Amino acid sequence: MSETLGSRITFGIVAGIARPLLNVLLSKRWEGFEHQPTGGYIACPNHLTEIDPLVVGHAVYGAGRLPRFLAKESLFKIPVVGMVLRKTRQIPVARSSKGANASLQAAQELISNDGVAIVYPEGTLTRDPDLWPMRGRTGAARLALQTGAPVVPVAHWGAQELLPRYAKKLHVFPRKRVVVRMGPPVDLEDLRGKPLTKTVLLEATDRIMRAVSAEMESLRGETAPAELWDPAAQGQKLTGRDFESGPSGAAPQ
Repeated sequence: MSETLGSRITFGIVAGIARPLLNVLLSKRWEGFEHQPTGGYIACPNHLTEIDPLVVGHAVYGAGRLPRFLAKESLFKIPVVGMVLRKTRQIPVARSSKGANASLQAAQELISNDGVAIVYPEGTLTRDPDLWPMRGRTGAARLALQTGAPVVPVAHWGAQELLPRYAKKLHVFPRKRVVVRMGPPVDLEDLRGKPLTKTVLLEATDRIMRAVSAEMESLRGETAPAELWDPAAQGQKLTGRDFESGPSGAAPQ
């Protein structure tokens, strides 16, 4: 995915609108961006609220790179939003195996052209009651091991005060503060070149999520839970706003 003049112009227009608005709503601080690789890389942020991509994209763009997210395919069908996503060459992720493979191929091409692929390894907003990163899915690990690209953990805190998890309106006053922190690349060297078995993918995913949690600890000044929150073990749905009701619709015990 080589860069085009059209995508750069669209990014400039979107950034010219979104960044001043975010600066009004949020005071900000970016930390650890000296860890940002110079070539293509995968960024793995935690997922607190539906405006996370704006905050993370703001930080990555401010660090001189064009942020490209692997985003739900359904978002590309929303009027205006879908147009912007397509014009800025974000990558749609479909639920089918064929669609998922196409997404990974597009991300591989992006990285090979020194692009930044932003993947939410949790796959959805965290279900952890205290908003710590939860157990991840294996897509980010698979992409990292297939491409050999460095994976950097990204943690952020504060955006959930502006828009709480699955809330329908912004809490504008008082003005909120957000901090985005990038950590050093996750060490996956001993896993590279191995067959992509379930065991290897789960180990790589666990390392990525532990690295994100470590950066979150620094931001929050607290200690993360020893075990990553597992929605399945808690009887929670993996998609949708009503995740507190279990797979059968009943609240988990």
